[in-house]
Amino acid sequence: MTKRVVVRVPGKINLQLSVGPLQRDGYHEIATVFQALSLFDDVTISIAADDAITVEPEGKSSDFFPRGIENIAVRSAALMKERFQIDSGVDIKIKKEIPIAGGMAGGSANAGATIVGMDALFALGLKRSEMEEIGAELGADVPFTISGGTAIGTHHGERITPVLARGSYNWVLALSSSGLSTPAIYKESDRLREGMEISKPTVNGTLIQALSHGDVIQLGRSLTNDLQAAACSLKPALRLILDVGLDYGALGALVSGSGPTVAFLAENEEHALDLVVALTSSGVVGNVVRASGPVPGARVIESA
Repeated sequence: MTKRVVVRVPGKINLQLSVGPLQRDGYHEIATVFQALSLFDDVTISIAADDAITVEPEGKSSDFFPRGIENIAVRSAALMKERFQIDSGVDIKIKKEIPIAGGMAGGSANAGATIVGMDALFALGLKRSEMEEIGAELGADVPFTISGGTAIGTHHGERITPVLARGSYNWVLALSSSGLSTPAIYKESDRLREGMEISKPTVNGTLIQALSHGDVIQLGRSLTNDLQAAACSLKPALRLILDVGLDYGALGALVSGSGPTVAFLAENEEHALDLVVALTSSGVVGNVVRASGPVPGARVIESA
């Protein structure tokens, strides 16, 4: 009997994030294009001695790491226990590389990994589409962390349609030491757009065409994020980071999701290395990493 599984799950960036007007339910309809990147969290899920659910970070502990029901991985495990009448508790350990509150779906990735891990741990035999449906009950980004690759997200982002993306893309990510609150970003975006006529969000056909042809130049020109102005308003230093990366030759740049991670598209691996050196030496950002995409979604990499 399997007692422990390790699930590797990627972070994401939004190549496009178009946000519709504020709706009566307090939410916004969005049209987005996700890409999963090779910046991973490893989530270890073990059968507990009792029926409790616990969560802990592996390695360096973080002051920002929630350990109770406010942790979406805990809520994910609780939903799976209830849905499939699982009596056993689980201990969840998360080795994080995806930034917390960085606009890269770090929390959602952990929820997606927990669903995939509990499916394997308790031999539930779920289809990936069924796991994505469960994920949608927890958060709009969760289904994509399970599917991975490159995909269009509609409604609130949870309705996933795979997109053909030829080749692999090289990204340089400028990470921040502090996160941004997604609700605060949407609130600021609504403030900045007050009085403007906001149309229904649609996916950019030019961006999809660039992906289907593997056209890295056109992709760089097509990157957009309607929340970028709000992120830069709340964290003005992001404007400088964006400018510096573009000055150093990035093909395109944008704040990822609700930020504050900034993603730069490089022409190739060598160009990405040059961008890392340039951004690091510029002094405007402390932590710069390379990643490539697309990569698969949450997968079991070890079981015992």
